Amino acid sequence: MKPTSRSIQKIIEEQVQKWQAEVARDTKEEKYYPIITISREPGSGGRLIARALADKLSLDLFDQEVVHEMAKSANVSTRLMETLDEKGVSTLHEWVSALVDSRHLWPDQYMQHLMRVVGTIGEHGRSVIVGRGSNFIIPKEMKLSVRIEAPLEVRVQNIVNEFGASEDEARRRAIKTESERKAFIRKYFNADIADPIHYDLVINTGKLGIDEAVNLIVALYPKL
Repeated sequence: MKPTSRSIQKIIEEQVQKWQAEVARDTKEEKYYPIITISREPGSGGRLIARALADKLSLDLFDQEVVHEMAKSANVSTRLMETLDEKGVSTLHEWVSALVDSRHLWPDQYMQHLMRVVGTIGEHGRSVIVGRGSNFIIPKEMKLSVRIEAPLEVRVQNIVNEFGASEDEARRRAIKTESERKAFIRKYFNADIADPIHYDLVINTGKLGIDEAVNLIVALYPKL
């Protein structure tokens, strides 16, 4: 179910208040807890893995749809950045400049907001971000980047089971969604979403179950 504008606004305000409270209490620990970014093929179980990781590690969860809605508004990206101190804002600008230069990007308005939103989440840490090219935005030393994949037949069956779709409909949905995600990453980050070089860990859920995948990521996470 896609989030409504009202639910997005509620999520944003709750997150802003949480970050502001942490700053006010000065409770941030010296140790930085890296972001976990999840890139996934449709039907591979990436969304379920992200949710389980957030629960198990007590991290904030930002689904693709939420990040996308946040990035559509200049007011929202500005609102989120207001939770950063002067050093955090400076660091975020450095990240964005480095990303634009290294990938030879010409960011449009949406891309500018997206980088600010994801960058702000990255600066606060302790989060799981699903999709929207978050693994390309946050510096490699500050994230664990995971790609979730599975054979097409496995993914089709997962979509059938989750949404009650026919196999033909599930196959079309899987292929269409993956094509759109590939095009998005190619357009905005000049990269191939499926290239394993962009990830710290690639998991095939056709071989590992959801619980096994979560345990593997958790085992690696504290070692960063």
